[in-house]
This record gives sequence, structure tokens and C-alpha cells, in this order.
Amino acid sequence: MKDVYALHNIVDDVHFPFDPAAYSRFKFGDGAAAEAFGAALAAGFIATYGNRLSENDQLVVIPSPYTSIPTASYHMTVMFTKVLNRYLCMRGYNPAETTKIHRFKTYSIDYGALDMESRKALIINDKYHLDKDFLLGKTLIFTDDIRITGSHELIIRNLLQRYELDNTAYFLYYAQLQNSSIHPNIENKLNYYNVHSLQSLEAVICSPSFRFNTRVVKYILHAPFAEYEQLLMKQTPAFLQELADCCISNNYYQMEEYRKNAIFLFDHLQKIIPSWQSICKKENGPILNYQNSQLA
Repeated sequence: MKDVYALHNIVDDVHFPFDPAAYSRFKFGDGAAAEAFGAALAAGFIATYGNRLSENDQLVVIPSPYTSIPTASYHMTVMFTKVLNRYLCMRGYNPAETTKIHRFKTYSIDYGALDMESRKALIINDKYHLDKDFLLGKTLIFTDDIRITGSHELIIRNLLQRYELDNTAYFLYYAQLQNSSIHPNIENKLNYYNVHSLQSLEAVICSPSFRFNTRVVKYILHAPFAEYEQLLMKQTPAFLQELADCCISNNYYQMEEYRKNAIFLFDHLQKIIPSWQSICKKENGPILNYQNSQLA
């Protein structure tokens, strides 16, 4: 059995059954919105499927695939799992386990702007990995924020088939598109509904609940340089270091679209944080200038 459940169904491209502004902030790192969405999704799942769960089920919650930097839906999934586990605990059941679908490719194209065929063409060469031995015999719960064409779900279904995992599985979404006459780029409309510039992003990243994710990192690194520099100069050293670490972990500094802004960030960190000077300094040599290195 493999069921698909969405908390909200999108049938109109103007009126949405949830707050589109909150959804947009969520996609750009609003942790409070992520927690609210995760809690609501868990409540909906429990109301719909709670009577199917039993003490003999070992649940495993698996967020949408990512490389190193989590997606926005990962942060939603963290709260989903907490609420689900509270429900399981109160009934004497084992808490849900968690794991990850490892993804070995990343890209700079904005997936939300593509049509169905372009989405399939983009992700067809992606490589994924699951821990088959860990998942054997368990009930799987795959979570994501939105289902537009089902392309990513198809990838996961094919992955399960390739690994010969015939587990009971649920595919859960905060929302799904239920009107085929609406173009898939409705996803982009939702993504940028409230956050559509670095200026509008500032309110999100200044919030104490802000969480880095792939979208916000790529958006910052791909911004026009003058706006990017202005934004960076307002941020704390801790923020800048986390942004740099995200950039490094997903290899964004090696991608042409992000390289200039990434190099500027690295150079700036060398100037303001001693530890960055020491790690970038060659033995008995001057501090490495990224603009003159092989990264430039």
C-alpha cells in the first residue's frame, strides 16, 4: 500500500487554502512557518491514518532528498516528526525513526519555474541512495511541502522499486496541485509570493527562527552583486560563516552562477575572522586571496 495525502488541495491559481505569504517565507527559511506547517501536516495525517497505526509498526520519516544543505521541507519534517512521536508515545508505540535520501547532484535552475517535461528532464540524471537494510519491513513516511507534477514522487517510487522495497508507504504533502489546467509554474508564484527581492528577504533572515535551506542560499549567492554586498554587510559574522559553510558543502562556490559572490564572501571572512585567515594561509606564505586562486 502506498497512499498519497495532502493537507491542502490547490484548485485555483488565485485563491489558496493556506496563507501564500507564509508559504513563501517558509520556502526562504522562516522556521516558525516551517514548524506551523509541520504540526498541521502531522495533525492531518494522524486524523486520517492514525487508526491504521499500531504498536507493531516501526515508522520511518524521510524528508525530500537533499545533498548537504537541507530543503525547506526538511525543517517542516522535523516538527512533523515531533508531533507524530508525541501521538505515538501517548499510545505506547515506538517513536518514528528518521533517515535521509542521499542526493548526489545539485543544480542552479529554479525548479519551480519549469513545466512537467522540463522537470523530468532536469532530474532524470540525478542519483539517489537509500539505506535498504535500515528500511526493510518498516512503514515509510515520505514528506514534502508541495506536489505539483509528482516528478519527485515518481523518482522515489522508482527508487523503492530498484531497491526491491515493497514497504507500506505514505507520501505526505502540505499541499498539492489538483487542477491540471493550472501551469506547474504556480509553484514559483507561491515561492515568491512574499519574498521576491533581497530587501523582502531581510525580514525573514533577521528573524530568530530563520533556518538556512538550499533555496535561500542559492537565492542570496545568485543576487546582483551590489545588492548582495549591501545585504552581507548588515549580517553577523555567525550568519556569514554559516552561509559560507553552506556554499562550500554543496559546492556552490564551484558553480559559475555563484562563484563571484562566493569568492567575495570568502575574502570578506578572511578580513573579519582570524580563524579564516589561518585556514586560508599557506605555510610560511601570505594569506590566500581567493580572487587570485584556482577558484577565481
